[in-house]
Amino acid sequence: MKRWLILEDGTHFVGEGFGATNSVVGELVFTTSMTGYQETITDQSFNGQIITFTYPMVGNYGVNRDDYESIAPTCKGVVVKEHARRGSNWRNQMTLDEFLKRKGIPGISGIDTRALTRKIRQHGTMKASIVDAADDFNHAYDQLKAAVLPTNQVAQVSTAKPYPSPGTGLNVVVIDFGLKHSIMREFSKRQCNLTVLPYNTTAKEILELSPDGVMLTNGPGDPKSVPEAIEMIQGIQGKVPIFGICLGHQLFSLANGADTFKMKFGHRGLNHPVREIATGRVDFTSQNHGYAVDANTIDPEKLIVTHVEINDGTIEGVRHRHYPAFSVQFHPDAAPGPHDALYLFDEFIEMMEAWKEKQKNA
Repeated sequence: MKRWLILEDGTHFVGEGFGATNSVVGELVFTTSMTGYQETITDQSFNGQIITFTYPMVGNYGVNRDDYESIAPTCKGVVVKEHARRGSNWRNQMTLDEFLKRKGIPGISGIDTRALTRKIRQHGTMKASIVDAADDFNHAYDQLKAAVLPTNQVAQVSTAKPYPSPGTGLNVVVIDFGLKHSIMREFSKRQCNLTVLPYNTTAKEILELSPDGVMLTNGPGDPKSVPEAIEMIQGIQGKVPIFGICLGHQLFSLANGADTFKMKFGHRGLNHPVREIATGRVDFTSQNHGYAVDANTIDPEKLIVTHVEINDGTIEGVRHRHYPAFSVQFHPDAAPGPHDALYLFDEFIEMMEAWKEKQKNA
């Protein structure tokens, strides 16, 4: 089935449809990951976005039961150069085509993804649509231009009700802004007792649970669209250790007086080099974000910059000067991606244990 990929500036590509057959509109972005397409598609940080994979073949090892980052993905579409009709792997349970059909996500293949990625890099992310080539082009383009992308993305992906993931160790409250399963896996490996709460939970409700620490997760969209979370962070810092990832990092920075900005095309992939300033250590990291913290707005009386991105110098990590709290822009849970930064979960465990001991002796 022939389909169009239409861009906001009028550029369009013709390709073959696969996956679901519905027409969609979303923000067109690209990811440079060579593998991990199942984790990428099910990452809720891609809510409302049409994902362009720069790697030329996608789907070659199928889809399995173990690599979901969420059960109900909310990306809008998938763009590839070539999609493998058969998956070859001992864990394979279904093809990418079957998976996208089940989840209601349309795909389009046969696209010159190099040209498409160069356009995004040159002009920035933009609205795009995937529609049937049999549709009237002018009408489809008019609909694309008139479409308004949602701003309540965190509300769309966060859990509506609290739920537990029992463990025998430290009590960690996880604030779900678009939680990846791999974050919970890392805490579970460390025997933590987890309580997952909605994005709009108040500081009072969190502190009533007497947590040993609070995890601020990744999530989609503009951090400034979640003002209630900023207020919550201001209410808990200094009273409990905090660890923020991706959107959680941006919200933590906003709560301490910094500002954020929308990047031209963002960081999406699993090969982003990040330097830890104190040690000079370089980690290759998994990243997925379209906003970043403005370095010029960091208040040195509150925050210390701990990590920077080597390629463009953007802020990749901060630590509070007075409270047991830190955050990173990248995804140390490494799904998909290298495991270089997994040690940050151990640092958070140590921080919680030290805080617990301090409170006991106070």
